[in-house]
Amino acid sequence: MSGYQNRLQDKVIIITGAAQGMGATHARLCIAAGAKVVLTDQQADKGQQLADELGNNALFIKHDVTNEQDWAQVILKTEETFGAINVLVNNAGITSSKSILDTSLDDYRRIIDINQVSVFLGMKAVIPSMQKTKQDSIINISSINGLVGGAIGYTDSKFAVRGMTKAVALECAPFGIRVNSVHPGVIATPMIMQGDTKAAVEAFAKTIPMQRVAEPEEVSGIVLFLASDDSSYATGSEFIIDGGITAR
Repeated sequence: MSGYQNRLQDKVIIITGAAQGMGATHARLCIAAGAKVVLTDQQADKGQQLADELGNNALFIKHDVTNEQDWAQVILKTEETFGAINVLVNNAGITSSKSILDTSLDDYRRIIDINQVSVFLGMKAVIPSMQKTKQDSIINISSINGLVGGAIGYTDSKFAVRGMTKAVALECAPFGIRVNSVHPGVIATPMIMQGDTKAAVEAFAKTIPMQRVAEPEEVSGIVLFLASDDSSYATGSEFIIDGGITAR
């Protein structure tokens, strides 16, 4: 990761859902690039363990992303520890593969709360802090299912993230706050690259134009670009990392 050194020097970054998976990979890459990173998650043990591993420039905060008061506390603790916030990565989310007939109203609202409402709450909470600085960036992790159809609930929420990104990008452009969405395809996370799931993923990979799934670091590289000043004129845009799936 040495090639990323100093690209995010002293930037203060909040990453939600950072205890494991892609969120943890984003955190490691941002730390390697010189950032000060606040990791938030419901999984306190894993989150604290990762923060300890990453050192003094990392702070873990247990966080329910659907709770407005929790967001206020995350902003307060981040500013007290590291100062005004430069970057928010709305990474927390859940998946669903149920059919509409098998999805209860409670199931549906849980997906929407975690995948969509949390993004709204995060953006609303962080913007006042970002207005204190310049060249700030909000990065909303959507999915290729924010562009094409997939499971009910999950697809809806990821399309919503794409739309919210554009609305807030227009509103925040005069403040020097950029807002973009990232749309990963199939990513080789530990959760899917094991057991029967691994075989299914490997079979599907043969149908992808690039004939492979992405490594988590390939998504994190886009996140780092959007967090850095290298993307200073990019706002309200979708950044697709899918090996060509949606190009068909």
